[in-house]
Amino acid sequence: MTLLKRILLTLLLLAVTAYLVLAVTAFSRKPKGNICLDVELNIKDSVTTGFITKQEVLNLLGSKKANPIGRVLDSINSQTLEDILASHPLIKRVDCFKSPSGKVCFDITQRQPVLRVMSSTGEDYYLDDEGNIMPASSRNTTRLAVVTGNVNKSFAQNELYKFGIFLQENEFWNNEIEQIHVLKGNNIEFVPLVGDHIVYMGKLDNYERKLERLKKFYTKALNEVGWNKYSRINIEFSNQIICTKRD
Repeated sequence: MTLLKRILLTLLLLAVTAYLVLAVTAFSRKPKGNICLDVELNIKDSVTTGFITKQEVLNLLGSKKANPIGRVLDSINSQTLEDILASHPLIKRVDCFKSPSGKVCFDITQRQPVLRVMSSTGEDYYLDDEGNIMPASSRNTTRLAVVTGNVNKSFAQNELYKFGIFLQENEFWNNEIEQIHVLKGNNIEFVPLVGDHIVYMGKLDNYERKLERLKKFYTKALNEVGWNKYSRINIEFSNQIICTKRD
C-alpha cells in the first residue's frame, strides 16, 4: 500500500469516527424545549377499585394550575405533581416520570377500602386498610361489608377498620358477613349472608376467637338442626354460645 493510500484510509477512518461520535451525541442529547403532549396513567387495581380516572387527574392538576399538557418538559417538576395527586383522598401513592415520547406518566396506587360505613347520622364513607376515611364512590365494585348504626369516626378509624382487614383476608367470613351493626357502647352484631339470624358479638376484642367458635358451631350444630332454627346467636362470652330459638 502506497503512502498516499495509507493517508487517505486514515483520513477516512477519522471522518467515520467523528461522524459516529457526533451522531451518538446528537441522539442521546435531550432536546431542549420539548413539549408535553399527553398524560399517561397506570392505575393499579383499576378493575375492582376504579376510583380514579384520567379526567379527574387532569381536573385536579388543572385546579392547582399544574396541568403538564402543553408545557415544556424541562419546566415540569415531577415531585410537585406527585404531591398534588397524593393529596387526593382516594390516592395512596403516586410515582411520576417523563417519557422520551413527550408524555408525563403517573403510576397511581389507589387506597383499598375494607368497609363501607353508612351511619345512623347519615354519614357515608369507606374505611381503607390503614384506617383512613375515603369518600364513597359508586364506581367501586369490591364486595364490602356495610357498617350501620351508631358509628363514630374515632371507633371506626381505630378499631373497626382492623376488623375489616380481617374480613378481607378471611374468605369464609368475608363472604358470610354482609352487614355489621354498631350498637351503643360500640357493641357489635352482624347479619350473616347464610342463615336467618343475627349474631351478637359484643365488643370487638378477641373477634378471631369468637368467630372461630361460631364457625365450629355452624359446622357441628346448624348443619344438623338447620340454619333457620335460631333468631339470635350470642358469641360474646368465651366459654359459651347462647342461642335464642325462633318463635
